[in-house]
Amino acid sequence: MSKPACPMCEMTEVLEFPDKWECVTCGHEWPREAQPDAPDAPRVVKDAHGNVLANGDCVVLIKDLKLGGGNQVLKGGTKSKPIRLVDGDHEIDCKMDGMSIALKACFVKKA
Repeated sequence: MSKPACPMCEMTEVLEFPDKWECVTCGHEWPREAQPDAPDAPRVVKDAHGNVLANGDCVVLIKDLKLGGGNQVLKGGTKSKPIRLVDGDHEIDCKMDGMSIALKACFVKKA
């Protein structure tokens, strides 16, 4: 049986206990039997504070993020243009500071 993703931050680094799962990233705990049954259910993407995100929302970074492949840093508090939700590890496609980037929802809050 594979480990589930955290229902709060959707990270896959979880600890397995006999009766529960615990997320290493955010510390959220949930019972083992509370796993989603239907993989066809619509995906819900939540920001760092648990607000549901939708296409067209604007988001703000909650911390500085170093961009891969260079020495650029996006500063915390940077606001995005309207976002687009996508499948994959990085759930958000958007533009910040004139660059197209992909972000994980756990690093943003709804503006």
